[in-house]
Amino acid sequence: MDPQITRAREVALAILKPTRAQIERGTELHRDALVIESYGFSPNSSIDGDAMRAAIEAGASDLELQDLREEMTMTRHVHDADLRREYMEAWEAAGVTCILQNAGEESQSVWRLIKRLGRFTYVTDRLRDFVARAATPEDIVAAKRDGRHCLYMTANGVPLLERWDSVEEELGYIRVLYQLGVRMMHLTYNRRNVIGDGCGEASDAGLSDFGRAVVAEMNRVGVIVDVAHCGWRTSLEAAQLSTRPMVASHTACAALNDHYRCKPDEVIRAIAQTGGVVGVCCIPYFLGRSGDIAAMLDHIEHIARAFGPEHVAIGTDVAYSAASASAEWAKVPARGLRRASWESLWPASRSAMTERDVTERQRLSMAWTNWPVFTIGLVQRGFRDDDIRAILGGNVLRVARAAMA
Repeated sequence: MDPQITRAREVALAILKPTRAQIERGTELHRDALVIESYGFSPNSSIDGDAMRAAIEAGASDLELQDLREEMTMTRHVHDADLRREYMEAWEAAGVTCILQNAGEESQSVWRLIKRLGRFTYVTDRLRDFVARAATPEDIVAAKRDGRHCLYMTANGVPLLERWDSVEEELGYIRVLYQLGVRMMHLTYNRRNVIGDGCGEASDAGLSDFGRAVVAEMNRVGVIVDVAHCGWRTSLEAAQLSTRPMVASHTACAALNDHYRCKPDEVIRAIAQTGGVVGVCCIPYFLGRSGDIAAMLDHIEHIARAFGPEHVAIGTDVAYSAASASAEWAKVPARGLRRASWESLWPASRSAMTERDVTERQRLSMAWTNWPVFTIGLVQRGFRDDDIRAILGGNVLRVARAAMA
């Protein structure tokens, strides 16, 4: 395998210290299972550093540069043979069949949301023999059967017309983006919006009246409600209102780490009562304690033991980056300080660990390509085979089917 994939795997195994029998059983289970990530990113290509530098020297705006960076990292493997080979190797090393792919920028703007959707639609159109766009849950099952991979599109926001003439008119683009292939949407992203409070807001005011209409419309259309970045009360109220299974696609347990991006047991219970799923992420400072693969498994185990293994999944929220990424970025001139984006409301953490405390060892232990080691860890923790299959993908498949019923 690629040296960076091998190194990450060695770090994870050194932390877990599984037996040979556990490694063999976990590897076999992972190979056999339908693996669906509840939220994440397909492997990233490197940027073209020379092209980025030229754009900066030509006076490109921040928005132009963001678009250029995303276009490169999300699509260069379509045209570059070496990057495409690395892209495919990362997928195969991870053993993942389907990712609920972040394919919509953090926004309520239709025009901002469709940019990423267009890029990943383009990739799956051009590389369909290897990675396709899944339109239905049965497409995911077929991809596993055929030895291929797929993306199930999700957006980090609910698309709104933002004219505010009527509630019905504002809700209309939920259906339009659904018709374009988006199957899950964030209600909020950290900040307060017209739907409800995000997890970064101190007020934690819950859903608005309009937010209640949004949840009802998502249920009606067949879009999965995602509260990963919502405040605790917003998450709870959405769960109490939803008539279909819903998710917190990439989060962790506040009972184990008191961080605003984690969910308390009250919220996890409410999501479970919808028939839904909580995806555990691979962000060290959300997990706390050791902040490594063992901590990630602690959070999975907490949800499984307290609420049932049928209500937990894995949504890493991390991506594989091409080996040339650092070298290409080194070609780009420094641009000084930049304003934080509107959506990036990151208040001081209540937990002991912060982003500044994260070590390379912690990150490597939960690298995206370490999915087979996650399965080995579940075997090591004593989970039954059927429960492991459910956590790896069966639970997400059930929620996806229920959303479209």
